Amino acid sequence: MRRIAVVPGSFDPVTLGHLDVIDRAAGLFDELHVLVVHNPGKTALLPISQRVSLLQQAIVEAGLPRNITVSSWSMGLLVDYCMDVGASVLVKGIRSQVDVAYETPMAIVNRNLAAVETIFLLPNPANAHVSSSLVRQVAALGGDVSPYVPAVVNRFLERAKA
Repeated sequence: MRRIAVVPGSFDPVTLGHLDVIDRAAGLFDELHVLVVHNPGKTALLPISQRVSLLQQAIVEAGLPRNITVSSWSMGLLVDYCMDVGASVLVKGIRSQVDVAYETPMAIVNRNLAAVETIFLLPNPANAHVSSSLVRQVAALGGDVSPYVPAVVNRFLERAKA
């Protein structure tokens, strides 16, 4: 039986912390779907199609495993996507107690709705403070985000500033 998991996120933009979680999750499962989703609680910097493209490029440039598929989803519940691709596990990166408090109720509901379990992965300590919202804020104020994002994202943001 193939072990299939989904790593959902807004990835607006993808960070080195995201890539760390994706890489480690890819080593735990036979097939990993990285899913760009719309978060109605956030104002997006990039359209979903751009986020998918940057994520795909970042994964290739980082030489991550080939068992990773990147796509997007905006047509219903996350567990619906899981059922469509045969995934029984969601993987979420957790940076702090705040993330745990936010993610735990969703994990319980996803398990109740569709028997989809959630696994929390702790970040590499070097990336534990990095979030997409922090990257967006630093970039908007003209700061250097290169220590926090893949090279392809940094190049994209530099071009956008010009």
